[in-house]
Amino acid sequence: MDYVLAALVGLFIALGIYLLLSRSVIRMLIGMTVFGNGVNLLIFTAGRVTREIAPIIPPGLDVPAGPIANPLPQALILTAIVIGFSMFSFLLVLAFRAYQTLDADNTDNMRLAEPERAPQPPLSY
Repeated sequence: MDYVLAALVGLFIALGIYLLLSRSVIRMLIGMTVFGNGVNLLIFTAGRVTREIAPIIPPGLDVPAGPIANPLPQALILTAIVIGFSMFSFLLVLAFRAYQTLDADNTDNMRLAEPERAPQPPLSY
């Protein structure tokens, strides 16, 4: 089970990096999402995948009766999912606005600050 999750983490991170290196803004956003999911799966796998019960202490006891699952990776992943979704939504709106303004999705064509025929800055002072 751990080998499958480790392979899936590697696949997600490799695919995320590949998509982040493309020139299309939409592919970069999808790559960031896939990379984030790979990191979340890495954290989940590092917290040991077990079939233990949830860390809920029954009434009348001070400690759990048996072994319990570690809730920390699940709490970290839940927080990361919320932050990742909000970041993806913000960047998607930002990319759409840039597409409306510049009429381009390719980063090579988004040269508003550095036009192609502009004079080069001095290389030495």
